[in-house]
Amino acid sequence: MRVIKNYLYNVGYQVLAIIVPLITSAYVSRVLRPEGVGANAFTNSIIQYFILFASMGIGYYGNRQIAYVRDNRTKMAQTFWEIQIVKTIMTLASIIAFEIFLIFYTRQFDYMLAQSLNLIAVAFDVSWFYEGVENFKVTVLKNSLVKIVSMIAIFLFIKGPYDVTLYIIVLALSTLLGNLTLWPDIYRDLPKIKIKSLNPWIHFLPMVELFVPQIATQVYVQLNRTMLGVMVNETASGYYQYSDSLVKLILALVTATGTVMLPHVANAVSHGDMKKVNRMLYKSFDFVSAIAIPMMFGLAAISLTLAPKYYGPGYGPVGPAMMIESIVILMIAWNNALGVQYLLPIHHQKQFTISVTVGAVINIILNFPLIYFYGLNGAMWSTVLSEIGVTMYQLIAVRGLLSYKILFSSIWKYIISGIIMFLPVFWMNTHLKDSWLMMGLEVVIGVVIYTAMVLMLRAPIVDEAKKLVREKLGK
Repeated sequence: MRVIKNYLYNVGYQVLAIIVPLITSAYVSRVLRPEGVGANAFTNSIIQYFILFASMGIGYYGNRQIAYVRDNRTKMAQTFWEIQIVKTIMTLASIIAFEIFLIFYTRQFDYMLAQSLNLIAVAFDVSWFYEGVENFKVTVLKNSLVKIVSMIAIFLFIKGPYDVTLYIIVLALSTLLGNLTLWPDIYRDLPKIKIKSLNPWIHFLPMVELFVPQIATQVYVQLNRTMLGVMVNETASGYYQYSDSLVKLILALVTATGTVMLPHVANAVSHGDMKKVNRMLYKSFDFVSAIAIPMMFGLAAISLTLAPKYYGPGYGPVGPAMMIESIVILMIAWNNALGVQYLLPIHHQKQFTISVTVGAVINIILNFPLIYFYGLNGAMWSTVLSEIGVTMYQLIAVRGLLSYKILFSSIWKYIISGIIMFLPVFWMNTHLKDSWLMMGLEVVIGVVIYTAMVLMLRAPIVDEAKKLVREKLGK
């Protein structure tokens, strides 16, 4: 039950973290227009490279290390401060590097300076600690309040196409304030540690091992926006971000299991219980497949009308781009389960690093010709093929550790259910009246069809749901 509660907390926050900008984006897209949205997307893609350097792989590493030592409060406090010291130093180095970058990059100086607030916020992000101790309630409640305040601020202060800088500042300050709200609990939850007992640099090389895959991952997360801005125009970069935002909203429901399961699996590994680790992976893989497949088909079915209807006039290209990108929902669900939930906790960082590096290389190679010839849609296909490459490599990496037969035993049931759901919903979306009421009806029909098919095919997710209900009623 603890894992389920943490999953729901994490899903709640991840969804809120995306829903807030998603709600505001319907307003912002009209107020700032495609040009303003594109300017934010392009400049944000640049600052993300510096944020990546400041973060230094700490998200995964800190989460895992805290999970290993959480039964010893003194050791946990020592580990926290050692990791945080390294992170602070890396953030300062990133700020200096960014200031040097601004000497040579003179375009959009005001936007870039506003984006630098996101870099400062990184130093105060200690969410990885609460993930390691599996206390998701603290981060969810406090950050949720800040997100809601930021949403109100956007509606109050962003009034016209010249408010791009102010919009960037509001988003960045919400991140900074959200991170700062976590610190009072740190001082309360951790015992005092002597500074002389700290040895932060023992964590540096292990962090670098996880930093490499994060670099590779960011290549095809951020590089697409950057290259679209350079090779096509900044408006195309904005289209990419808006498509990606809707897809990431769906993904939040899936990848939240990775954040929750990583410390849980790591703790089982620390006790040497590998049979339990494998059992958890099989169940998790089935669960993410059961929810990712209908989300992939469902989003693809309504994307052509959803994007322009939601974002407004001038955002028509987002629809086809989103339909292509919907494929990554399943690919990321699978490589999140295999990579974050399995390879990292069992100390197979090398295989994890190679897998995301493979994806990055595929992305870089394909981006130039695909963006050159097909623009926005080319960037989307490059993203999809990159994620397929990551998943394929990870499946090869776990071939001697996991049983493919068990892993994929029921996937066909979810795929068939998804296809049967997709066909009528897509037909309705492209042939019937285009309205919010009709789109809502399409979603409801899709959910009913998929649920009915899963029940009829007796997929494992049904038995797991029944078991959970029985346990809840038993209490």
